[in-house]
Amino acid sequence: MRLVPTKELACGEVGLEAFVALAREVLSRGGVSTTVVVDPRTGTVVRGSELCATLAKIGVRYVPVSYGKSEEVFVPLEALGFFDDIQPSRYRVFSDTEELLYRNWPTPLVRLPRASVGGRVVWAKLEGLNPWSMSVKDRIGWSMYRRALERLGRVEGLVEATSTNTGLALAAMASIHGSRLRAYIPSTVSRAGELLLKLFGAEVVRSPIASITVELIGDAERDARASGAVHLNQFENDANFEVHLRYTAKELELQLREAGVVPKAIVGGLGTSGHISALALYFKSRFRGVRVYGVVPAKGTSIQGIRRVETGMKWVHLVELDGVIEVLPEEAADGVLRVVRSEGILIGLSSGAVYTAYRKLVESGELEEGDYVLVFPDHGFKYLEQLEKLLKL
Repeated sequence: MRLVPTKELACGEVGLEAFVALAREVLSRGGVSTTVVVDPRTGTVVRGSELCATLAKIGVRYVPVSYGKSEEVFVPLEALGFFDDIQPSRYRVFSDTEELLYRNWPTPLVRLPRASVGGRVVWAKLEGLNPWSMSVKDRIGWSMYRRALERLGRVEGLVEATSTNTGLALAAMASIHGSRLRAYIPSTVSRAGELLLKLFGAEVVRSPIASITVELIGDAERDARASGAVHLNQFENDANFEVHLRYTAKELELQLREAGVVPKAIVGGLGTSGHISALALYFKSRFRGVRVYGVVPAKGTSIQGIRRVETGMKWVHLVELDGVIEVLPEEAADGVLRVVRSEGILIGLSSGAVYTAYRKLVESGELEEGDYVLVFPDHGFKYLEQLEKLLKL
């Protein structure tokens, strides 16, 4: 057995369900228990191609390889360079604005002292400090665009249905790489969100009737077919789920190690379901007893950035959540107000919904003493119009 750099192997492809099953197995064991078999004459993978592809997707630097026949081994993830992806720039010096994104990870994990009461310690992961959309969606915009570049070589035109943040991330990548974006937005998007998309160079098509982004997928798909543009489709593109498994989850584990804690639970919003599904798969596999909760708008209401499960989500059905908490828009706005006035950070409405969901779980008696992670998906600057109306400021 020898360790071969992943980039030297043509691992092939692995289907989503097989990928999730294999990733769960590798993460649960904390390593790999069998080799990938390579033909010694041609160097091609002849057995274990799905395992090889899974290891590549979760970001190991090396793959355990044998020649001719498989070997039963155990190689820990750390020995495979599993955490090597997480390489922040020590002094925050970046060669370009794309590197500004991924070499600025991890996004901060901060304890919220005023929220930490009753023996419960609250940690907030501040995805609103990503540089482009100031949201968690920078990760998927970058990942989907990069994947398209690998496949196509160049991307000329893009179309995407977005409620603002993914569109801003894709518009930033389009600016960096010389592409054009046409963004389809629902009627509920704020004027500020539309203006920001235009400032980033996107052509904006606002729907007069659609209230949630997923209703515009068909419009974006028809446009792509007619114009020859690329429709990355954040709701179906597995790069959405995979980037959170490869980066967001890993960096959160390293941050929690730094803090010296294992969380009792993680609470996060459900939009496309990419980040909370990846965190559920990762932490439920790596740690025993960690619970994961999703947050959605109350029935008949809308909160920009999150939506109800029945509107259709791809990845959440592949993992186990311990509950889905409903939040009213007014409650989400109150959550923003509580955080900004107690902790001094301005978070977005979906982040306010996550905070409110955590408080509901505490009030229900479901959460015992321990450490809790709240994933705050975005910054509050884009939501001033909604906050003014909801809070009657």
